[in-house]
Amino acid sequence: MDIHHIRYFLAVCETRNFTRAGEKCNVTQPALSRAIQQLEDEVGGFLFRRERNLTHLTDLGALLRPRFQQILDEVTGVRQEASRFLCLENANLKVGVMCTIGPRRFTGLLADFNRRQQGIQLQLVEGVPASLSQLLEAGEIDVAIMASSNSFPERFDVTPLYRERFVLAFPNGHRLARNDNVAISELDGENYLRRLNCEYRDYLAGLCNERGVKLRISYASEREDWIQNMVSGGLGICFIPEFSAVIPGLQIRPVIDPEVWREVSLVVVAGRRFSPATSTFVNSVKAHSWPESGIDLSARKTAA
Repeated sequence: MDIHHIRYFLAVCETRNFTRAGEKCNVTQPALSRAIQQLEDEVGGFLFRRERNLTHLTDLGALLRPRFQQILDEVTGVRQEASRFLCLENANLKVGVMCTIGPRRFTGLLADFNRRQQGIQLQLVEGVPASLSQLLEAGEIDVAIMASSNSFPERFDVTPLYRERFVLAFPNGHRLARNDNVAISELDGENYLRRLNCEYRDYLAGLCNERGVKLRISYASEREDWIQNMVSGGLGICFIPEFSAVIPGLQIRPVIDPEVWREVSLVVVAGRRFSPATSTFVNSVKAHSWPESGIDLSARKTAA
């Protein structure tokens, strides 16, 4: 049997007439009658008692009618759900975002995307690059926006979006406040607050070691807000990305000798077919005008 057999059967149940059922289903009466007979052969018994002026269900037909109606409703629901999905109505999209990326960089993108694609429900999933890579490969998120101090695995397609440099954050009144920029060699002996989720943490530590800079690790945290608040409270200094959302009371300076940059990229699984929602989001991200680095940080030395 196929769905047309079921649809024809239910039409006869409703009209109690083969000719009117054929008209309802837009088929000829002989074609409908053949389909009903095929359905009866399939189930092994008569479904209707055919009389000239009165067609009515047999006991078997009455028994199967609710089941056939349920099947038709399910198939219709599947088609409607698929249509809404393909037409970007009530489509779900999970986007992994590296937890150290400042949200202000994405406000414009997300606002524009929501305005243009109101049928797509966007869920942001925060994490470090390692966990986002696992979620992406497992299909638990659709795309990821992240950076890495090393190259990404070959199983990923990577599209660079923007570059940002690392800056040094310290409290008001700190000795480095007189500088327009800070060389890494100037940090020797400072209390340092370690951002555990920073993907450049080991790279920055290696730069300090190469220059004989010894930092006293006073606190460590996965929480960016905790780290910044402790810096503001005078408990130490830290490296943060240029476009981080900086709390009031922090001063920042570009890091030099060497400058340290990271490249934030859109990452997807190579060769994986996109859903319509994912394809729409990927195209929006690629087309977005990402501001370049090079903001005059000396003009915003303090967030107070």
